[in-house]
Amino acid sequence: MLIIDSKDCENIDKALKKYKKKFEKSKILLQLRERQAFIKPSIRRRKEVLKAVYKEQVSAGKFD
Repeated sequence: MLIIDSKDCENIDKALKKYKKKFEKSKILLQLRERQAFIKPSIRRRKEVLKAVYKEQVSAGKFD
């Protein structure tokens, strides 16, 4: 649960902006999207390995 301390003189727009920033930093939406469908651990690991291989190839200059 996100709690924003707002002062009496603070504008509602500023409080909303603080809330949005805090919400984005907490990555709640990403967690919800991940939980929508079950992904087997082996597939998750395979994706991580493929991503690492791709990053290595990009840093080596194989892709432009």
